[in-house]
Amino acid sequence: MIRINEITDKVASYIKEPDLDLIQRAYVFSAQAHDGVVRRSGEPYISHPMNVAYLLADMQLDEATVAAGLLHDTVEDTDTTVDEIEELFGSDVADIVDGVTKISKMDFESKAVQQAENIRKLILAMAEDIRVLMVKLADRLHNMRTLEYMKPVKRRLIAQETQDIYAPLANRLGLHRIKTELEDLCLRYLKPDVFEQLSEAVHEHRAAGEPYIEKVIGLISDMLKANKIKGRVFGRTKHLHSIQVKMEQQGLTFDEIYDLIAFRVIVASLKDCYAVLGLIHAAWRPVPGRFKDYISIPKANMYQSLHTTVMGPEGERIEIQIRTEEMHRIAENGVAAHWQYKEVGKGAKRGKTSGRRDAERYTWLKQIMDWQRELSDPREFMSSLRLEMFQEEVYVFTPNGDIKELPDGATPVDFAYAIHSEVGDICAGAKVNGRIVPLQYRLQNGDSVEIITDKHRVPSRDWLKFVKTAKARTRIKHYIRTVEKERAISLAKEMLEKEGRRVGINVQKAIKDGELTKLAAEFNCGSLDELLTQIGFSRYTPRKVIKRLYAVLHGETLDERKIKEKAAPEPEEETVSVPGVEIGKKPKAEGLQISGVDNVLVRFASCCNPLPGEPIIGYITRGRGVTVHRIDCPNVGNFEDERLIQVNWEGVEEKPYPAKVKIKCLNKPGMLGRICNMLADMDVNIDSGNFESKVDGTSLLNFTVEVKDLDQLYSALAEVKKLKAVKEAIRVS
Repeated sequence: MIRINEITDKVASYIKEPDLDLIQRAYVFSAQAHDGVVRRSGEPYISHPMNVAYLLADMQLDEATVAAGLLHDTVEDTDTTVDEIEELFGSDVADIVDGVTKISKMDFESKAVQQAENIRKLILAMAEDIRVLMVKLADRLHNMRTLEYMKPVKRRLIAQETQDIYAPLANRLGLHRIKTELEDLCLRYLKPDVFEQLSEAVHEHRAAGEPYIEKVIGLISDMLKANKIKGRVFGRTKHLHSIQVKMEQQGLTFDEIYDLIAFRVIVASLKDCYAVLGLIHAAWRPVPGRFKDYISIPKANMYQSLHTTVMGPEGERIEIQIRTEEMHRIAENGVAAHWQYKEVGKGAKRGKTSGRRDAERYTWLKQIMDWQRELSDPREFMSSLRLEMFQEEVYVFTPNGDIKELPDGATPVDFAYAIHSEVGDICAGAKVNGRIVPLQYRLQNGDSVEIITDKHRVPSRDWLKFVKTAKARTRIKHYIRTVEKERAISLAKEMLEKEGRRVGINVQKAIKDGELTKLAAEFNCGSLDELLTQIGFSRYTPRKVIKRLYAVLHGETLDERKIKEKAAPEPEEETVSVPGVEIGKKPKAEGLQISGVDNVLVRFASCCNPLPGEPIIGYITRGRGVTVHRIDCPNVGNFEDERLIQVNWEGVEEKPYPAKVKIKCLNKPGMLGRICNMLADMDVNIDSGNFESKVDGTSLLNFTVEVKDLDQLYSALAEVKKLKAVKEAIRVS
């Protein structure tokens, strides 16, 4: 367990005349506040804030931030108030603690809404002071390191949130070490089969390739010495998450990835960076299209380096990064590397930023602040945040020569919205480097873009299929939603009037008298228009609303048997014609809890095959009930946000759920039978499958299996992997 003197010694090593008394007092207060409380691991709770504070000190942050790390859970988990923290430790510490504290004393529609509002609060706080985010990242990193003590479902929910939000935020701040560790820990808990196999494969590859690594390091070092360039060279294995992403995106197996090792050359000056690049390209043939100059055009997180891939010794493809010592320090520690020098500089009061509005200093954070003000729906906010956080960058130029930073894969439509919202709305075409290109053209680094506008043009729904920025997607959806909302309200009024006539209710009069408005809150809607919109979008049926309106107007429940209808009776609200579902029966969401909707048809999406125990989300379809997807399903990003609803596993029914798996093994006699028998012994049924033989003597087995939950699937894959002839056994998304 970390001791307080380790934290204070660390702070004293990088701050001259530090205020160690502040940190000591924060430690004593935190220890007393958490006295008698233990973590799930069995350790005293104080061990958590101590580890958080040590991580912050390791990033060389100021005393106020380290003290806030010690106190960050006191307001949320004890009777301590923010005012007490401010009185005892000052406004700087209190503001950071308040920014990190979750909103836990309010009632929310669902856990998803609560999560969104907590993230929104964090964004607002870190826009004022970026140290809030740094404390939160340190907190999340230590929680991820000890995640094994949580229940399986909780582990996956926390890991998914970390992968979606916190790892990308760490990347945006240039905190490379934190980002890579968070991503690898997420992989461990979200895809344990992949994590275990990649860990083993990378270890074996590193051991086998050690002589080659030493050879390359020696050759580059000799180049530096021969040309009297001072520097150091080392090789590193890419982290597991980046390998897994590359395998998934390019459809590769581990054996087909050739650039697992990246070499770094750290030199003294900017001039030496380009000199070394020239020497390396003279010695080894560069791979076309694999050179990137992040020195001339740094990334948004301040990262600077030269990247090149060459055909190295023995014809092996190797990646080489070249940077100065200062660039390397920033590459590893990002904004934390700047803190000591930029924020606690000569003449500045320690712990205070030179400009409190950190949003003004980080373009990406300012963009988030801009569009989050336009998004009142928490689910849409989270969807847009995930979209904004995950992207790599591409740099393009306006006709005037100004640089615009956009996510990789961005299009001219994204560029138009980056110029101005109104330019995006009337975008009719684009010229890239003087040539007209389609609107879905993927912009490349260095492109010069000119937008062609037409005042009669309006945003198109088709644009949502290719735009990459949250701002573009938000504006397009806003326009479409406005148009569709008008249609939905009109349709809802027609359906309500028709249903009202059937039971003798004048709907127009009910709307005019405000009776229908009173029902909005009962249906979780903030206004009459919102209720009508939900009816038009089929979230609520007209019959359900009219039944409730009848009870309000007449003081009694509507008795359908007393209604004499001349026309043929219309089907009940629950009867929906769907293959495999008996008409007239009330469909039930077996094993699921659905927020805000009762008695709806539920189907599991075949695109991602969600299993009990993993994070899921529901999508309200038109006439086919609710489709349940994994929350990380690629298709979810294309759905209309207003149709997404909170779905949770609850009292899961004991029945088989489908899952797709891929097994790579040596093509030996009897292997297929052994694997099938092993799965059968573990009560895993093979529903369908196919296999193919490769020229390298291996076979790929692709099965759709039936399991009761995620744990059974991963346990089965782990057992199959124990067979010596099996090279890979993973779940396929």
